[in-house]
Amino acid sequence: MAKICVYFGSTTGTCEDLAGRIAEALGGADVKNVTDFGADAADYDMLVLGTSTWGAGDLQDDWYSAIDVLKTLNLAGKKVAVFGCGDSASYGDTFCGGMKAIYDAAKEAGATLVGEVDASDYNYEASDAVVDGKFVGLALDEANEPDKTDDRIAAWVAAIK
Repeated sequence: MAKICVYFGSTTGTCEDLAGRIAEALGGADVKNVTDFGADAADYDMLVLGTSTWGAGDLQDDWYSAIDVLKTLNLAGKKVAVFGCGDSASYGDTFCGGMKAIYDAAKEAGATLVGEVDASDYNYEASDAVVDGKFVGLALDEANEPDKTDDRIAAWVAAIK
């Protein structure tokens, strides 16, 4: 069985809750706060990296030092999936934009990125995390669409396994 860790950056607890739900759907993956992100992350076969989005599509604060570490890792042969949470009604022009920085850093580290999600099922204005009509990872909106979260997680986890 693949060794999987879900790392999250959370200010209000929403992303932490989602990380736990994703880890459970993955069959009991490890769950760690991104403040504990270090070189040992490369020991996992798969990393699931999550952030909430703040300001103008920015990462959650704890991610900034972790991004620097992520870029230095050798993730060749490792799978990385990204998820993010945002508010499509109040911040529709930057919805889940924080995911893009994590995606780019993981790509720079040589990871195989998995888990793109069709953006057409979402109600938002714009997002840096959309490339060619797909979110670079799982976008979740607990503020406006909590009723869709469980189904979105289940479908995404099935796709990234």
